[in-house]
Amino acid sequence: MTKVVIVMGMSCLLTATSCKVSSPGRVESAVAKEMKHKITVGGKGVKNPFPATDENISQGKEHFGHHCGICHGLDGQATGVPFADKMSPPIPSLASSDVQDYEDGQLKWIIENGINPSGMPSWMGILDDEEMWKIVDFIRHLPAKGSLGIPEVFEEEKEKHQHVQGQGRHSAPEHEHKHP
Repeated sequence: MTKVVIVMGMSCLLTATSCKVSSPGRVESAVAKEMKHKITVGGKGVKNPFPATDENISQGKEHFGHHCGICHGLDGQATGVPFADKMSPPIPSLASSDVQDYEDGQLKWIIENGINPSGMPSWMGILDDEEMWKIVDFIRHLPAKGSLGIPEVFEEEKEKHQHVQGQGRHSAPEHEHKHP
């Protein structure tokens, strides 16, 4: 109980003194991590009913790529996501100890309920329990950073951007404008 009071007091202090958007400091990060792990994130003690078999991890990878890759990258480490470090708070690498220290039930709870006020949405009603648990299996067995490439939507945008940059201002291909 004393821990909860201390963490809540620190949280109020940090909220009152942090007006501008900036990267969190060491103390702020530690307090936020402690609050999430101990107080605000449910699911502690809930076991994953889907063992981390190759098939379950593969299915989790597929669901992750479809639903989570736009923000977390296909590898769970934000590879190729141009806005990942510009979010406040930044999108974490799911391979980090901050994430991997959660219990399986807590990871499933986060997927299901989201995290406010971050950009992490709730997937309740979109993904079923089995899909969420298999995503947890994938998160526990993430591939090497960059090994899965970047999400297709960002690959296409990157190619378009490079194409336009490569042409320069004066070497654009000829095209015709028709005005009414």
